[in-house]
Amino acid sequence: MFASDSRYAGQATYTVTLPGGTQVTAVVPPLPGAVPLAGYAKPPSGERLDLVAVQYLNEPSGFWRLCDANNAMLAGTLAARALIGIPAGGPPASGGRA
Repeated sequence: MFASDSRYAGQATYTVTLPGGTQVTAVVPPLPGAVPLAGYAKPPSGERLDLVAVQYLNEPSGFWRLCDANNAMLAGTLAARALIGIPAGGPPASGGRA
C-alpha cells in the first residue's frame, strides 16, 4: 500500500464501512516520538511546507519530518504557528518519506 521507505510502511490497517456501504482500508498512524530539535524557525508567510523542508532539511519530501518534530498530524496545521521546530540533522528516524 505504501512505499517501503514510507513512515506508514508496516503500520497496521483496518477496514471501515462508509455510510453508503463502501468499504475502505485505513492505516493506523504511527505514534509521535521525541524528536531532537536543531532550533526553531519562523516559516515565511504562505510558503509551502515542502519549500521550508528544502530550506532547513535539504529534503523536499521531508515535510513530514517537520510535522513529526512539531507533533502535527497535518502539514497545514503548521501554517498557523509563529515558530516551528526544525528537527536535528541526520537520517530520518523512520528512514523514509511520508
